[in-house]
Formats: sequence, structure tokens, C-alpha cells
Amino acid sequence: MPIKQRIKKQSLILAKDVSVVDVRIGLGYTAVLLGNGQVGVAYTFHRDAAGGCSVFKGLRPLAGKQASELIAMLNSMDKVESAVALAASNALTNTVKEGFFEGDILEYMKLRPDDNVGMVGYFAPLVPALRKKTLSLKIFEQVDRVTGDLLPEKDAYRLLPHCQVALITSTSILNNTIDDILASAQSCREVVLLGASTPLIPEAFIDTAVTILSGVVVIAPEEIMRIVSEGGGMRFFKNHIKKVNVRI
Repeated sequence: MPIKQRIKKQSLILAKDVSVVDVRIGLGYTAVLLGNGQVGVAYTFHRDAAGGCSVFKGLRPLAGKQASELIAMLNSMDKVESAVALAASNALTNTVKEGFFEGDILEYMKLRPDDNVGMVGYFAPLVPALRKKTLSLKIFEQVDRVTGDLLPEKDAYRLLPHCQVALITSTSILNNTIDDILASAQSCREVVLLGASTPLIPEAFIDTAVTILSGVVVIAPEEIMRIVSEGGGMRFFKNHIKKVNVRI
């Protein structure tokens, strides 16, 4: 079953009669506030959005809908609709639970000096430590050709099978590359799905290559909604979230 479908299935179990209070589709992230006070976020792919000045063409108004109605859009090929759905899912699922560990992912994952690491998506704060602790680091991004330290994303499918560790951006869920990337990382010892868009749903990743989910739990809903509305992202989120990790 595709990863999106797994996430959708598990999220709908929790949705029940939970309503949507507010939705903000920002330039950096999308945020959904639920009637239970919980907020979830997901990255907004807006640059190639269709529709001219109306980049969201789905359900209107979103406020007042059931969370299940938003989550149903997760299968949409429209990336903005998919972001709304994933943010709604994350609002339901990304809470601190037993077995979840707070802190930076590098404190939790297992690295060895002879590891070759593949990073799909550029997580700049992690790069110096990874270069220091491992044998090599290859960074794959959405570029057409080698640009500084960045390799084209298409190279990930060829090179990830030769890595022992993979860190994969959870935005790959939204741009529909997650399943192919995980297939390429199948032989990796450690595979981390990383970023604010990460759904903290271990059940959705059983029997996949993923070994750790590393995401965020919103602890200041009003502040996150404001930051998203003002075009902010992780740099501004940091005092209003907890970084949370869970091993599959």
C-alpha cells in the first residue's frame, strides 16, 4: 500500500467527529487548527500551483469541515490540497506519546565512522555534524545539475542503495516521490523520515524501509498559526514546537 494511503488510513481512525477550526495556507507551510486545540503543519509546494491567484481550489470554506474531509484530500495530485490534508493528519497524530523521544535526531540515530550517508532534501543544520561523524555525505536536492555540495534528486535512486544511512525529507510525501525513494533506500541500516511535515504514525511505516520518524509537536498553536500566516517556517517555529522522534 502506498505511503500516502497508509497515512490516510491511520489518520481517519483518529478523525472521528473532530472538526476544523482554522486553516492557513502560507508561503512556507500550511497549518490546520482542530476543534480539540491541536495544530499540525506541512510544507506548502506553491511555486507550481495551478489556478492563477487562487492556488487552492478544493473544499470551501475549510473552517467548519470535519478533519476527515480534509484528510480525504491526501491522495490529491494537487500539492496544495495534499499539504492541507497532511497538516490535518499531523494535527491529529503529532502529539507526545509513550515511546516518543524529544530532542535532535542526531542524538537518537545510530551513526558509525564508516557510514555513507544519503540526505534527500537539504537539512543544513545537520550537515557539519554528519560530515564529522561519518565517512561521506551525499545531499540530493531539486537541482538540474551538480550545484556546490548538492546533487540532482534523480541521482538518489542510483546512489542510496550504496548508503548505510538515509535521511529523507517528509516533503517527499507531498511531491509523491516517497515510495520510490524508500524503495531505493531498502538496503540502508537506518532510514529517517525527517522534517516538520513528518507524520508521527509508526503504524503507517511498519514493513517499510523507515526506521525512525523525526517530526514536530506544536505546543503553541496560536503562535504557529500566526507564523504560518506571515510566511514563516522552521526558523520561527523553534520556540513553539517540540522535536520528537519515534523508532519504528
